[in-house]
Amino acid sequence: MAIDGDLRAVAQAWLADDPDPAGRDEIRELLDRLPDSEAELADRFAGPLTFGTAGLRGPLRAGPNGMNVAVVTRAAAGLVTWLVRQGSTGKLVIGYDARHGSQAFAERTARVATAAGFEALLLPRPLPTPVLAYAVRKLDAVAGVMVTASHNPPQDNGYKVYLGAHLGGLDGAGAQIVPPADAGIEAAIQAVGALAEVPLGDPGTVLGEEIVSGYARSAAAVVAEGPRELKVAYTPLHGVGGPVLTAAFAEAGFPAPEVVPEQAEPDPEFPTVAFPNPEEKGAMDLLLALAEKSGADLAIANDPDADRCAIAIPLGPDGGWKALRGDELGVLLADHLIRRGVPGTYATTIVSSSQLGALCKARGVPYAETLTGFKWIVRAAEELAYGYEEALGYCVAPDMVRDKDGITAALTVAELAAALKAEGKTIRDRLDELDTELGVHRTDQLSVRVSDLSEIGAMMAHVRAKPPATLLDVPLTAVEDRAPEADVLTLRTAQVRVVIRPSGTEPKLKAYLEVVEPLGTGKLVNAQFKSGATMVQLRREVEAALGL
Repeated sequence: MAIDGDLRAVAQAWLADDPDPAGRDEIRELLDRLPDSEAELADRFAGPLTFGTAGLRGPLRAGPNGMNVAVVTRAAAGLVTWLVRQGSTGKLVIGYDARHGSQAFAERTARVATAAGFEALLLPRPLPTPVLAYAVRKLDAVAGVMVTASHNPPQDNGYKVYLGAHLGGLDGAGAQIVPPADAGIEAAIQAVGALAEVPLGDPGTVLGEEIVSGYARSAAAVVAEGPRELKVAYTPLHGVGGPVLTAAFAEAGFPAPEVVPEQAEPDPEFPTVAFPNPEEKGAMDLLLALAEKSGADLAIANDPDADRCAIAIPLGPDGGWKALRGDELGVLLADHLIRRGVPGTYATTIVSSSQLGALCKARGVPYAETLTGFKWIVRAAEELAYGYEEALGYCVAPDMVRDKDGITAALTVAELAAALKAEGKTIRDRLDELDTELGVHRTDQLSVRVSDLSEIGAMMAHVRAKPPATLLDVPLTAVEDRAPEADVLTLRTAQVRVVIRPSGTEPKLKAYLEVVEPLGTGKLVNAQFKSGATMVQLRREVEAALGL
């Protein structure tokens, strides 16, 4: 079998430039195994990871199409070059989670930053992403870097960039980057020359635990005085959220949560779950078993970097637990904050439930809707009160953390649950009250994971070319295509909405489904049952529309 000479030459050029001995060994081993390793080698050199609004994210492996020391060195060099060109120097805060390679990538970033004249400040240990976002604002840094792949599989890692007030503005201070910053950073990364010529400075300064305790105190201050009697079962899902959430609960006066022992400590292999994402089937099984056994009032899960929050509630005296959808918790938290009198705009995205808009209209508070992603949600309004996305992301304290924060969200839902318990009510009762007032807004998601990204483009092209004429036997009232601004297609009838888009962080196509069932003069239970049956049928029709 003939080997592409260009591929061998490109791999050897990379080998000569890679500063990491382990990375060089990987490439040598692949070169030695040619021709058997040709497909894997070609995949690693298919192109560089692209720096977008989610930063970098990819598999841990040597080569330009992976997360490794060489790629991170180039990314850090491009980032600091871009920052200097914008006239920003000063503090660069760097955080990292407990995934494979995270600490090494953070330390490499610090050395590149100090060589460029920045004051590199590393968080003291593996910590949640919200702590990094908090630190950018608290320390008035020009930017922040968080090394994490959030809820991706164990073989991945990632690199997220946050901007301070100088470049982010008032509504983007401490928030993730948005265009055109991503394109500017990407161009600067591509312009980096040989890595041997990238200067490395001192290792920077490791911050003390005060930054973590400061975050915990600020998180505790998010909740108001009130009842605290609540039994919580909790899992950090093998991630870094446990100690920080426990400290914040103690600061706020809540009893310590009971933690799933098998998932309490950080473990980059995530051995007890297929995917370390509370949205995935089976990910919360151990948590629900603990909640049932311990007689908990509430079950809470964070994802591994603790920027997302999931909850489950008991079904009743007969036992069993129900995990809430992101939309259900999103509207619950909004209603709670509105009842508390928190002023400002309440925001969500075009794929989240329309129930938040109905709630805001009923309460007479400002509402905003954005494209998908927290980078957009937190910029929905300067006076932002709250933002959420259906993928378990909640921002309950935007003046503290201008990003999704699974720890302050957990505190806020605990506050709500404790207050309801003191009144002899439950979270299920409050959900029913909202459905009675606003109508049943049932949401679901159809998610198609692919091994070849071209399959996503093919499915999007298929549904664009032949959108269904009806949904649930009702003619469409609108077909909204947001291309080229965004790869999003929305189909609507009077009571149905379907939003179809590729995932921004995983190899998936997602269809977000919503059915609105007004109560009229009927009973809530009848509307809930009808919406469930309708959703089953809608799911089948959308699968057919995607050619599945």
